Amino acid sequence: MTIENSPSAPARVNLLGLSRAKLEDWFVSIGEKKFRAAQVMKWVHQLGVDNFDEMSNISKALRDKLKQVAEVRGPEVVYREFSADGTRKWVFKVGDNSMVETVLIPDGERKTLCVSSQVGCALDCSFCSTGKQGFQRDLSAAEIIGQVWVANRSYFEDVPDYDSRERALTNVVMMGMGEPLLNFDNVVPAMDIMLDDFAYGLSKRRVTLSTSGVVPMMDRLTQTIDVALAVSLHAPNNTLRDELVPINRKYPLEELMAACRRYLHYYQGDFGRRKITMEYVMLDGVNDQPEHARQLIRLLKDVPSKINLIPFNPFPHAPYDRSPRSQILAFQKMLVEAGYICTIRATRGDDIDAACGQLVGQVQDRTRRSEKWRESVARSGEILRSPQ
Repeated sequence: MTIENSPSAPARVNLLGLSRAKLEDWFVSIGEKKFRAAQVMKWVHQLGVDNFDEMSNISKALRDKLKQVAEVRGPEVVYREFSADGTRKWVFKVGDNSMVETVLIPDGERKTLCVSSQVGCALDCSFCSTGKQGFQRDLSAAEIIGQVWVANRSYFEDVPDYDSRERALTNVVMMGMGEPLLNFDNVVPAMDIMLDDFAYGLSKRRVTLSTSGVVPMMDRLTQTIDVALAVSLHAPNNTLRDELVPINRKYPLEELMAACRRYLHYYQGDFGRRKITMEYVMLDGVNDQPEHARQLIRLLKDVPSKINLIPFNPFPHAPYDRSPRSQILAFQKMLVEAGYICTIRATRGDDIDAACGQLVGQVQDRTRRSEKWRESVARSGEILRSPQ
């Protein structure tokens, strides 16, 4: 429940996106004790409560005070759909009528949430539909953690026992729309809340940030927060990666691998056990040949890694096809025989456009990137298909 602001009243503070340290400072600023932060965080994040009147271990006077100066406001759900395989997708309206998408993938007791960090994406990877929509803006910490909050609540909305509501999610991956490291100042506080024992209490190995390779921010991340790292690699040489992941032209593979080694060496106590996940989308005839596997083996020889092969998920106007299953298995075999842990990502949620690389949202493309891209495809003689 939310009480509307009066025209003359100052805007209420949305507590959803405040880390424990920031929430403690905020309570002190309104004349309250720091410990109130932990109480409120448990109500909000563990129990999904957005009504201060329900926070029964807080005095009525403080609850009344909070209703005047604060709110717990998640992003507006404008659409949700559940796949036949159990995958769940939400479309959220954020701030200025833009949309972002969030996907939850269940796998037995494991429930992994794929969270967006930006409206659209500026990096324009050639195999990703999000990049073709251009970039609008960064999400706030509240908009990022709000996706976690909504998804977590979805698993216990009909469960009356509060104890069973805690920590419904087991894993969070910053792999949704956008490049997380280009929204560093909002992504890190959101991940801090994910890790906090008074919020979602996730292990640092179960919160993963995926980057296309923004090297300076990778170094900053390493020294700021301890989470798992994934790299959207997708090519084993600079020539091909320049085409697939254009940021490679600024931070080529040599610099990217050096940043990966710095990340691993920073956590020397975990060295040998800690690995970076290398994400590699399988594109038929593009990056899936034996020579590419051999190049990848050489590239990663001194970077402890596990490799996740991702069958390409098609989207309207895509210039690629998915590698045949036999080709993916042959590629995996070469990597396994070279000593790497190599998995093939199961394609989940593609019936609701929730699979990897399919997230789009209703992005206001100020760059006209989508229009220009379709025009270039048309000029090249490709047959355009209408979006579904």
